[in-house]
Amino acid sequence: MRAEIIAIGDEIITGQRLDTNTQWLAERLTELGVDVAFHSTIGDSLADNVAVFKAAIERVDVVVATGGLGPTADDLTREAIAQAVGVGLERDEASLQCIRELFERRGRQMPERNAVQADFPVGATPIPNEHGTAPGVAMHIERTGRGPCDVFALPGVPAEMKPMWQQTVAPAIAAARGEARVIRHRRIKCFGVGESQLEAMLPDLIRRGREPSVGITVSDATITLRITAAGPNDQACLEAMEPTAATIYKLLGTIAYGEEEDELETVDARLLEQQHKTVAVAEWATGGLVSEWLAKAAPVDDVLAGGFVIGSLRQLEQLTGDAALHDATPSDSAVATVAAEWVRRAVGADYGIGIAAFPPAADGPEAKVCISIAAPDRTRRLQFGCASHPAIKQSRTAKQALNALRLILLSKEPEATG
Repeated sequence: MRAEIIAIGDEIITGQRLDTNTQWLAERLTELGVDVAFHSTIGDSLADNVAVFKAAIERVDVVVATGGLGPTADDLTREAIAQAVGVGLERDEASLQCIRELFERRGRQMPERNAVQADFPVGATPIPNEHGTAPGVAMHIERTGRGPCDVFALPGVPAEMKPMWQQTVAPAIAAARGEARVIRHRRIKCFGVGESQLEAMLPDLIRRGREPSVGITVSDATITLRITAAGPNDQACLEAMEPTAATIYKLLGTIAYGEEEDELETVDARLLEQQHKTVAVAEWATGGLVSEWLAKAAPVDDVLAGGFVIGSLRQLEQLTGDAALHDATPSDSAVATVAAEWVRRAVGADYGIGIAAFPPAADGPEAKVCISIAAPDRTRRLQFGCASHPAIKQSRTAKQALNALRLILLSKEPEATG
């Protein structure tokens, strides 16, 4: 069973309002075992609405639309559906009475214009709306030579749309689907290599048509592998995904750091708590990002012993009194090392992270950012490439520091290039 979600409204098509309904409905349809094939967004044009509904009815089995069910002239969903299937509109007196009663309960008289909200395409069924004046539309459309298409139109107001989905639409789709089927995802988070390099490490896993499928997405240098399986229930899906997940972990090793909502800082915080260790951070290039993330990931007293933002060599020299900084430049490895060792001692932490400034030519192919991690046994002096889009330069560097700490906590050695 394939579905299309249609979001309707000039305010959405022009970007004035964020369409969160489509995301929510896509998640709910997937939970029901329905493959969401299309997302469509259209403005308040009758011709465009008719064209989109016609296309959707032709190419999918379930259409769920939101918006366009109000009483004003730009609310066109009822008429668009009617024209798309070649029928007229008829008034449902029971729905009209419900709308009148809702106004009465709120101490208001119903404007006559609201009566159009009780008009439905011939053959459609009203979807009750307990919280608003716009009943939804359900329509079962027979198609020649193949199965039917079910169209559901709901209000765009989430507080109305969600209960209507749960009480009426979801049960109807589940019944139409017949045999039990769910779709479940499992997300494995990775860091430390590029997208194409990671894909090359997973031969045959990301090919089209594979079951279960494996998708790959990248955000701020974090790579997410999404395993998707369909089955009669959650357990069947989990069992189907397990061999693929095991293969990913075997092939990627420590590149795979967590699952679902895990971020590098949450994994580090978890490892530090398990080992009863603390960390302190003195950072320049990342501007306090590492400290901020760690502070959010776990109680400060349990994990983050202290955090400092470095703004100049003079400031760092005043804090540390280290003569090694006399002839240094902000991006030198000595800056990261002095910062890491000083912050560890200053607050009595088990680990100290020091991050130097970005080099002057930070986008060059040879540009490196220096990061040092002071541990009880020794200090690791690391250099990482920092050429990247300006929007992710700081966050990528912060993740490089957190990933290096993670590997040390796992008794692994982060790769050092200097």
